[in-house]
Amino acid sequence: MAELKKILYVEDEPDIQMIARVALENVGGFELCVCSSGTEALEKAAEFGPDLLLLDVMMPGMDGPTTLSELRKIPQLASTPVMFMTAKVQPQEVEYLKSLNVADVIAKPFDPMALANSIHDSWAKI
Repeated sequence: MAELKKILYVEDEPDIQMIARVALENVGGFELCVCSSGTEALEKAAEFGPDLLLLDVMMPGMDGPTTLSELRKIPQLASTPVMFMTAKVQPQEVEYLKSLNVADVIAKPFDPMALANSIHDSWAKI
């Protein structure tokens, strides 16, 4: 797998966006495109050309699984690796998300200082 540099991050909560941006850009050194909705992700994803799609699960309008389904229809994103971030971490919920062919499910709240390493660790297993 190629080196992970660019992450398309979809999160509707501004506070979580800010914390994750600092964790991923400043601590992790990633180039980030932050989107506040699935609709915005569909508008920006192809042009940004992410190495990884990092999607919140619970969002108003278009949730994470629906956003993933729509992003998969964009030819250049059809095989881009995906990770979900969610507060819904009951075993059956995590099992369902993993059944969507994603690399990992990251629990919220997350440790900002460990987020980039968690993503790197999951990326190494792809």
